[in-house]
Amino acid sequence: MIYIRDDEFKVITSYIKENYGINLTKKRQLIEGRLGNYISSRGYTNYMDYFNYAKNDKFNDEMAIMINKLTTNHTYFFREKDHFEFYRDQVLPWIKDELKTTDLRVWSAGCSSGQEPYTLAMVTMEYLGSNAVNWDHTILASDISNKVLAIARNGIYEKEELGEIPQSWINKYFTVYDHNHFIVSELLRASVAYRNFNLLSPFIFKKPFQCIFCRNVMIYFDIPTKNEIVQKFYDVLEPGGYFMIGHSESLSACKHKFKYIRPSIYQKT
Repeated sequence: MIYIRDDEFKVITSYIKENYGINLTKKRQLIEGRLGNYISSRGYTNYMDYFNYAKNDKFNDEMAIMINKLTTNHTYFFREKDHFEFYRDQVLPWIKDELKTTDLRVWSAGCSSGQEPYTLAMVTMEYLGSNAVNWDHTILASDISNKVLAIARNGIYEKEELGEIPQSWINKYFTVYDHNHFIVSELLRASVAYRNFNLLSPFIFKKPFQCIFCRNVMIYFDIPTKNEIVQKFYDVLEPGGYFMIGHSESLSACKHKFKYIRPSIYQKT
């Protein structure tokens, strides 16, 4: 493993903080652990040479690959299952019965390799049943990494990854790809729209969202950056809309206008 020098550490963490809002100034071991062997396998002997390559690589989007390696958490279908139960039991009935709209506007921000938005899409279609044809129920899913977005769009997952999904749903929303993989059906694929998006960018959307999932994404942001991003989420939510964060996260240290509903679930009043 290659160890990072002090000057390299300062330059790289400052750049990532300024351009992506991610604070890694206390994550020296994490950087070495997740990048050391990788940059060595790429033929680099120090972090600065690799960093300069990543910063200037537009073709393979190496910078996004680096950010993804430094920040991605393990994800899987129905992760933190109670969020999806709350979405099914509280959010969808509120949209259908109180808002009385058939225009679903749900955003999976920091969607990684697609398990979260595909889970949301399945829960939505199961809730709507035969009425799904009368709804625009497309889930918006975004991530900063084109690499994980490509995995999500391909929708190919190992058999073991589908363990939390009911068998009847697997039969409906997946088909066998090979002896060890399944691929999402065209129906499920069409229910999610993937976009590359940096949360530090302006949030410009035509219509407000009814629900936003941003789980285990802001854990590397410092408080000022988190405050800014949480406020932007608040601004693009429909009044009464819901905001979900990861179980290990909290907004208690943030300045925000959300109403606390239960751990990791908030509402715009």
